[in-house]
Amino acid sequence: MRSIAILLAGASVIIAVGVVVSAAQPDPAKTLRSLQSFASIADEKERSLALFQEAGKVITHARCMNCHPAGDRPAQGDDRHPHMPLVVRGVDNFGAVGMRCTTCHGPANFDPAGIPGHPEWHLAPIEMAWVGKSLGEICQQIKDPARNGGKSMDDLVHHMAEDSLVGWGWHPGVGREPAPGTQQEFGALFKAWADTGAVCPAS
Repeated sequence: MRSIAILLAGASVIIAVGVVVSAAQPDPAKTLRSLQSFASIADEKERSLALFQEAGKVITHARCMNCHPAGDRPAQGDDRHPHMPLVVRGVDNFGAVGMRCTTCHGPANFDPAGIPGHPEWHLAPIEMAWVGKSLGEICQQIKDPARNGGKSMDDLVHHMAEDSLVGWGWHPGVGREPAPGTQQEFGALFKAWADTGAVCPAS
C-alpha cells in the first residue's frame, strides 16, 4: 500500500509539473518569433512577407501607434485613448507653444505619477501616421522616403534596431504593456525583412 501511495504521489507531481509547464507557455501576442524560425521558408519573398508580419506585432502595438496618430492629437494607454489633457503636435511635432511635450514629459519615466519620458519625447511627423491603416499600407509607407522622413533602408534598420526613443517601447514604465519581444529581436526581424527584398503584405 505504501508503494502505491508513493506512486500516486509521484503521478500527482508529474501532473502538477505538467500544468505549470503548460501555464508558462509564452503568449504569442507578447513575444516575437526567433529569426531562425523563419529559415524553413524556402521562398525568399514568402520569408520576407512572414518576417514583416511578425515585426508588425510591434509596429501595430499601442507603444508605437500612440505616437503615430493620423491627426494632431496623440493617444495614450494600452487602449489607445486620446491623450489627456488635450495636446496637439505643433509645427515641429514637439507640441504647441505653451504646451510642449517636455512640459510634462521628462527625460525618463516618472513612475510615481505614471508619466512616461525620454529626452526626445515627441510625435512622429504626420507623414508617418499609421493609425487607421492596414499593415500593408504601413509597410509601403515605411519604405517611401517621402513618407518616412527621407530615410534609406539602412537608416530604417538603424532606427528600428537602435534608436532609443523606439527602444522606449520596451521600457514604458509602470502601468503600460511593453511592445512584444525585445528591440534586439525586432531589429533583427526588420533587418532580415529588408535583406530579403522588403516585401509588403497585400493589405
